[in-house]
Amino acid sequence: MRAQASDPHATPPYVLPREILSQFDTSGPRYTSYPTAPEWTANFPREQAVALIEANQRERAKVPLSLYVHIPFCHKLCWYCGCNMQVTRNPELVERYLEALTKEIGRVAAHVDLRREVVQIHWGGGTPTFLDPAQLERLFRALTAPFTVARGAEISIEVHPPVTTFAQLETLAALGFNRLSLGIQDFDPEVQKAVNRLQPYEQTRDLITEARRLGFRSINADLMYGLPKQTPERFARTLDLVDTLRPERLALFNYAHVPWMKPHQKLIKAEELPSVNEKVSLLELAVNTLVARGYQYVGFDHFALPDSELAVAQRERTLRRNFMGYTTCADSDVYAFGVSSISDLNGAYLQNARTLPDYLERMEHDGLPVQHGMALSADDQLRRDVINALACHGHLDTEALGRAHGVVFDDYFADALPRLEPFLKHGIVERTPGAIDVTPRGRMLLRNVCMVFDAYLGKPAGAARRYSRTL
Repeated sequence: MRAQASDPHATPPYVLPREILSQFDTSGPRYTSYPTAPEWTANFPREQAVALIEANQRERAKVPLSLYVHIPFCHKLCWYCGCNMQVTRNPELVERYLEALTKEIGRVAAHVDLRREVVQIHWGGGTPTFLDPAQLERLFRALTAPFTVARGAEISIEVHPPVTTFAQLETLAALGFNRLSLGIQDFDPEVQKAVNRLQPYEQTRDLITEARRLGFRSINADLMYGLPKQTPERFARTLDLVDTLRPERLALFNYAHVPWMKPHQKLIKAEELPSVNEKVSLLELAVNTLVARGYQYVGFDHFALPDSELAVAQRERTLRRNFMGYTTCADSDVYAFGVSSISDLNGAYLQNARTLPDYLERMEHDGLPVQHGMALSADDQLRRDVINALACHGHLDTEALGRAHGVVFDDYFADALPRLEPFLKHGIVERTPGAIDVTPRGRMLLRNVCMVFDAYLGKPAGAARRYSRTL
């Protein structure tokens, strides 16, 4: 049942005073990991990667697995895109990549205890539905053949409505996919033209209707604020249209304009981008609208209907954050396949080669494609737990954390706590004996709050240019 709308005359709970924006408008990580990828070691030794995988098997033998597959291909370029993707119409390249993926799955599986149940599978991109039905089935069989997939596992895929057919949806449903994630960004035609992504509302509506008819139990839709030509009036219309679709989950991403990292973003006219004040107005509009329409604000950039698995996991404090965003799997290790994909082995991160030619070359020469990696220190793991608690629950039990890691929180973080003072002053966080809590308005500044406890920020020269703006 949809929640009742809030009092239209009441002050919306999610509002940032304009006078504090300059203080918190900075560059920072999105914290899908800690430490973040720029801190990892390049040219990570293959022998060390294998040793970390085998150590994970010994130490985490009873912990379930999550599997991620990256499909980098797209039919056309969306100018805002920050993903690792490649536009191609070369079927031979796609076949070569599928063969490489199959080899990688087999080589990694040789080091994995295959009795560990797989509780989550996710395919991202690029556009995984770039693949035709036969290729989708072939890859799924190759992925699941060596592993033990748990009954009721969450099996999800990202799709782009303009290139996804009903035949593809039927194939995915028959294979066992039960969650669909699709990009919307904005339904306004002028905004769509400005970012080279034309996607009519009716096309999206029909795809969701068919997915639900086929039995997909959860739909996630991505929205984006900060795009060129966006205004509160236009974005309000998009939110109205999204409400008619009623996806179980929503992601509201802050457009990251980083043309020094993604040169194709230079195609976006900088003068058409909203200012910081305008972006915050779009954010406030979206957050308050979605909450008034019954969505639970999970945090960072995610929303969920109250009876969805994501919302329940947050209330039960079993929610986690990793490279797939927020996940309901309370404890699982991630093995990832494909170009640029990242495995999260609890105490280590392993990232595959970030360019397609490098990935293919590594796979065709009988090796693992790992290029970057990091084994976490005790300090890394402590700070990761702090950031995960704040990002997932908006609540940190400092006493429980201290007991778990054998430290006295206030002593250990004596250098960081003074940096928390501005957040306390402006009502972004609250401190009570034994706890730190993020306030409703603070959920819009979660990245900034987490940065207080990041030991790596500010060390390398030019670090700010590695990250997008937090506002």
